[in-house]
Amino acid sequence: MDKVILEAKKRQISTKSALTQLRQSGRVPGIFYSKHHEPLAIDVETNSLNPLVFTSKTHLISLKVDSGDTFDCVIKDVQFDPVTDKIVHFDLIGLEVGEKVNIEVPVQLVGTAVGIKEGGVLQQLLHKLEIECLPGDIPEHIEVDITNLKKGQSIHIGELNFPNITFLQSADAIVVSITHQRAEKEVTAAVDTGEEMKEPEVISRGKTQEEE
Repeated sequence: MDKVILEAKKRQISTKSALTQLRQSGRVPGIFYSKHHEPLAIDVETNSLNPLVFTSKTHLISLKVDSGDTFDCVIKDVQFDPVTDKIVHFDLIGLEVGEKVNIEVPVQLVGTAVGIKEGGVLQQLLHKLEIECLPGDIPEHIEVDITNLKKGQSIHIGELNFPNITFLQSADAIVVSITHQRAEKEVTAAVDTGEEMKEPEVISRGKTQEEE
């Protein structure tokens, strides 16, 4: 995985109005966390952070602070404005050689499912997976091959197997599935219950004697 340089400025914990002014100037406040370092309040340029957040890949970051410190890290959490979807705050977690880290990694679906060709509908329930691994084993994304997935079938986390990676979510959690179309489900339900499929009833209102 390529390492991306992110330049930051050390900042003081400040008031809400000061943070608003900081964001209006084109910068985003954040915090760097590490087991071996006190939490460090920083801010970075919005245009530098956006490509690391709005992406389908996980990036290894070399954080360069204006104080002279440099840290290897990854993005741990991001907060967005509920109206504009702009980044309003972010957290970075430091990486240490030989120490495992817990992070979320994007899911990338590979192939065209058989079930889609059969008329099924693709539903991706999880777009990111939480994993534990060493820094050198962090993948850019988790590839999930859906080529052989048929209608009514699902792929669960427990079915995924990647070397040196531990998945932290429930093994029963569904990553992706191929569901039957709604109309097909309704027909099947009617057949199973012995009900007859009927055309929708059209109700018209005629004139009453008084109206005439």
